[in-house]
Amino acid sequence: MTNPCIICVAITGSLPTKNDNPAVPISVAEQVESTQEAFEAGASIAHCHVRDDEGKPSSDPERFARLKEGLEKHCPGLIVQLSTGGRSGAGRARGGMLPLSPDMASLSVGSNNFPTRVYENPPDLVEWLASEMRTHNVRPEIEAFDLSHIFAAHRMWKAGELTERPYVQFVMGVKNAMPVDRDVFDFYIKTVKRLFGEDAPWCAAGIGPNQIIVNEWSVSQGGHARTGLEDNIRLDRDTLAPSNAALVKRVVALCDQYQRPVADWKTARALLNLPLKTH
Repeated sequence: MTNPCIICVAITGSLPTKNDNPAVPISVAEQVESTQEAFEAGASIAHCHVRDDEGKPSSDPERFARLKEGLEKHCPGLIVQLSTGGRSGAGRARGGMLPLSPDMASLSVGSNNFPTRVYENPPDLVEWLASEMRTHNVRPEIEAFDLSHIFAAHRMWKAGELTERPYVQFVMGVKNAMPVDRDVFDFYIKTVKRLFGEDAPWCAAGIGPNQIIVNEWSVSQGGHARTGLEDNIRLDRDTLAPSNAALVKRVVALCDQYQRPVADWKTARALLNLPLKTH
């Protein structure tokens, strides 16, 4: 297998704290430094959240702007993907950073259960977020927590609400949502190829100890892989991950094992039909 593997690093998220793992980057400066290490280790996409001064999730466009500026300065060519996720804000505040025109942004196209709440993505909000992404030339990454979300992305694509063929990421292992199940994973791949074409790119993320399991499934099956401290703070049951870069290196090792080259930023941009630029 020679097709390159794109590694996405989810650097911070909304939930992990330094009490959970001191390596979790909270401030903008910490996030830039952690991402630079992960970029140098092989990541070509950074999935980004921001926190306020108390370390709580935020959708503050000004903080996103500072983070984006820092990443573009210290990681030239890196694909910057900002989160519009629901843990960071409510309603249209979730898309307040889209006028910054990042390379990509996450887009959840349907609702589902989370560990203690409903992750609400009502159709009118999804349509508005997609419209903002079109307006500001932002490539969506479809976060699929359920099979229905893949079909929703297909409907939006056919309706012209998504201008590019969707790049779908399967998210597995969130409590009360889709578990890590190999038969389901294989059916997701089959469904993406049926709806979007045999050569459609896709990615997958596993939560907690399932991260490395889903990483291996993705790499071995020709997909792209997401890792990072947002999803998992440990190397194993007894060892905290010392950095985002350490988690990226685990995926790089899997790529070596399955004889897949790690996509550099130029290759990743070409695979995802993103402009070849260093900002």
